[in-house]
Amino acid sequence: MLDPCPDIRALFIEFDRQYFNSTLGSVEVSWSPKMTLCAGVCQYSRGGYCSIRLSQKLLQFRSKKELRETLLHEMIHAFLFVTHQNRDHDAHGPLFREHMERINRLGGYNISVYHYFTDEVEYY
Repeated sequence: MLDPCPDIRALFIEFDRQYFNSTLGSVEVSWSPKMTLCAGVCQYSRGGYCSIRLSQKLLQFRSKKELRETLLHEMIHAFLFVTHQNRDHDAHGPLFREHMERINRLGGYNISVYHYFTDEVEYY
């Protein structure tokens, strides 16, 4: 049986080491039991604080691969913020796509610029 809420902090640490040279240690990552309009979000605040929230309701019954791709998508946003102070003024621009393609190539993922979980969104 799938764990509906796997330890995303452990997964985050693994991916940070593997794909981001351990630069995301200050980024908080957590499940959001209330978020239903999107699978994940990376939020920035004053003082350089950055956090990633993943939708528990939208991701709990998705495949491990989809969960990983969603987390990695948000981690790219966090990485660009931490390393370039990029607050998504270019959203999924060239730098984002460069890192997305690199991780897809290295890890065999299919990270995209969007999360397509419309069935779940309509349910909630």
